[in-house]
Amino acid sequence: MTVRVERFPIPDLLLIEPRRFVDSRGFFSETWSRRSLAAIGLDIDFVQDNHSLSIERGVLRGLHFQRPPHAQGKLVRVTRGAILDVAVDIREGSPTYGCHVAVELSSENWRQLWIPRGFAHGYLTLVPNTEVVYKVDAYYEPMAEGAIAWDDPDIAIDWPIARPVLSDKDRRAPRLRDIPAPFPAEPVR
Repeated sequence: MTVRVERFPIPDLLLIEPRRFVDSRGFFSETWSRRSLAAIGLDIDFVQDNHSLSIERGVLRGLHFQRPPHAQGKLVRVTRGAILDVAVDIREGSPTYGCHVAVELSSENWRQLWIPRGFAHGYLTLVPNTEVVYKVDAYYEPMAEGAIAWDDPDIAIDWPIARPVLSDKDRRAPRLRDIPAPFPAEPVR
């Protein structure tokens, strides 16, 4: 697996673009290889694959996270359609706490976003019938789930839509400043 990697001002987030081999039949791509990702510093033991379909343009899922000890790292990609994918640093004490990265992932650009533990994650579908697939490194635990308001003015994500399609849970999510720190600062030793 040959990958191109782009880094962001928020350390630990990575934009990964696996190579596609194209011919008259279509294409082939290794979308995940433990060895290739370990070579760029990601030695991850994924335990679950998740797959979602959003029928409408403008479906917004997030901003979600799982609290420790059930926190999840995610490798997100789009198999059909396009999304604006967003990761928000919610690690208390981080110099980029409350900051976010937003990138377009699509079946056309073939990019993947690595979102480590300590981030809230959400995405907005940019076209109808969008399918998102992501690997996680910890199992889903309902009692550990949390959410932050998609339109939290302190985070100030520039979503390209005024009225997204939301779940009831996402519609009721609190602002980041109104919840206890989901990822407390590590003690100084």
